[in-house]
Order: sequence, then structure tokens, then C-alpha cells
Amino acid sequence: MSRQPHSAPDPTHRLVPSPAGRIHLVEQGTGPLVLLVHGFPESWYSWRHQLPALAAAGYRAVAVDVRGYGRSSRPGDVAAYRMLELVEDNVSVVHALGERSAVVVGHDWGATIAANSALVRPDVFRAVGLLSVPYSPRGGPRPSEVFAGMGGDEEFYVSRFQEPGRAETEIEPDVRGWLAGFYAALSADTMPAPDAPDPHFATRGGTLRERFPAGRPSWLGEAELDFYAGEFERTGLSGALNRYRNMDRDWEDLADFDGAPVSQPSLFLGGSLDASTTWLADAIAAYPTTLPGLAASHILDGCGHWIQQERPDEVNSILTDWLDALPG
Repeated sequence: MSRQPHSAPDPTHRLVPSPAGRIHLVEQGTGPLVLLVHGFPESWYSWRHQLPALAAAGYRAVAVDVRGYGRSSRPGDVAAYRMLELVEDNVSVVHALGERSAVVVGHDWGATIAANSALVRPDVFRAVGLLSVPYSPRGGPRPSEVFAGMGGDEEFYVSRFQEPGRAETEIEPDVRGWLAGFYAALSADTMPAPDAPDPHFATRGGTLRERFPAGRPSWLGEAELDFYAGEFERTGLSGALNRYRNMDRDWEDLADFDGAPVSQPSLFLGGSLDASTTWLADAIAAYPTTLPGLAASHILDGCGHWIQQERPDEVNSILTDWLDALPG
């Protein structure tokens, strides 16, 4: 990809129009556009280490607040958070920035949004990078039925998130404490031991927080936690959680893409200690079929779920090398 490395300017905050109203984004650098999409429960701020690195490497790096988060619009209708709506938000950002195409890179839910953006709008998204959550094509039973069958006597966190208001009741009385525990539960240096109760599940009638560790991950200082907590204390959690409440709608909306590969040039990065990587090992093994344009699949040893914050230097190096190798 054609670009000219140079010193990075300061990041710029902007609001651009989207189908739901507005998307807040943070932009740094000039050159080919790289759109960065965060996951749950995060923010554009999750890409704070990547923005200056990509800008210095000669790219126009743009991190968005996904619909429902931060300063982006937060529609009241749960169905407004379906995947096809989020894809169109990404398209609207590209066009609002005066570009015709972009590379899209996502983490966690953002990885799924990025993959579907490339799948549904290959005319706009010419390459896709996935962090932590592998691409798995649409198919199989209705998602809510799958999640309801997980955990036996315990309840999987995705099932708990389905009912509007239920997770909010657990989280919102102490947003800062809940976030600190959730981030710690999925970080390599603070996650529970393999033989400890799994924090992805809760006892019937219990809470997820009961299984969160008390430690603080090395990547999460007071300033970082203050930022995340401040965002969600202001917005509440419903906009973020509504992504989980649309998985059955997505399954219906994307029926025409059942089993479809993402054929653009692609990249995957995961952490060896991340449940998203280990539980979805079959999806990674299927990449020759599902991601035929895959350049490389990197599993970072000893890394947890928050990969671009736990291991920013490695992620920045892998991303820029991949971007540099893309066709212009």
C-alpha cells in the first residue's frame, strides 16, 4: 500500500453523520484510510496505542465510537443495533471522510463488525484485520438457542445480556468497579486460574461480578479506568449491550450470506490465553476456506483478550507490516 512515513500530528475528534444520527471518531495521520472498530465494553480509546503508530507509518488512522457508545448516537430501539446497521455506520464514516474505500480493523465485537463490513460491502472495505474474535460465517442454529444450551447449571454471560435491563441492573450501580473486574477477568496477568470458576458464566440467581478477580491488569492504570468508567457512567450500558440483543436478528438478516467467505486480504491476531481464541479454535482452523485472502494468523503467547492494549508494540508492528504489504 502506498504511504509515506512521517511524524504523526495530534489526534482530532470529529462528529460525522450516520444513519442513526452521528458517529464520533478520532483521527490521526494522513494516507490510506484505516478504520478501527472497538468491542465491548470499550471505546475509540481502546485504539489509543494504534492511532499514533499507524499515523507515523503513513496511514490515516480513524477510531470510532460504535453506535451506542461514547459520543456517537444511541438510538432507543434495540433493533437499531443490528449488524447491518453497524455496517452502514462504517460505510457512512468512510464516505464522510471523503474516501471511497478503507481497510477495516476490529477487536472483539468490532472484529465481527469488521468482518461483516467486508462481507456485505466489499466495494468499500478492501481488506480486513481481526483481533481476538475469529471470523465464523453465518450458519447453524439460532444463536440464542446455542447460548441457552451452554453452561449446564450455570448461565453463559451472553444469555444474561439478552434481556434488556438485566445486565444494566448489575453493572450500573458501580460501573467503575464492574469494568475493572471484567477487564481483569480477561487479562493475561489477572485472569482466574484455569481450575477456578469461569468468569464467563454465573450461577443461577448470582452475578458475573462474583467471579471477577480483585487484581488490576498492568495495562489498566487509574487514568485508563477513569476514562472508560466516565464514558459508561455518562451513557449507561444499554447501547453497548444492545449489540448482544440482536444476534438472532443478525442470523435472520444475513441468511443470504450463510457460510460465505470473506475474500479480501485479511489478518488475524489472537491471544493464547483468550477464551475467544481457544473456544473458537475450529473457526481459526477453517480459515483456508473462510478467509481465503488471509496473509497471516498470529497467536500471541501469554496474551489475554485485550490484545491491542496488553501488547501494543507487537500489535502495532504486525498491523503496520500487514498494511505495508497490501496492494495499493
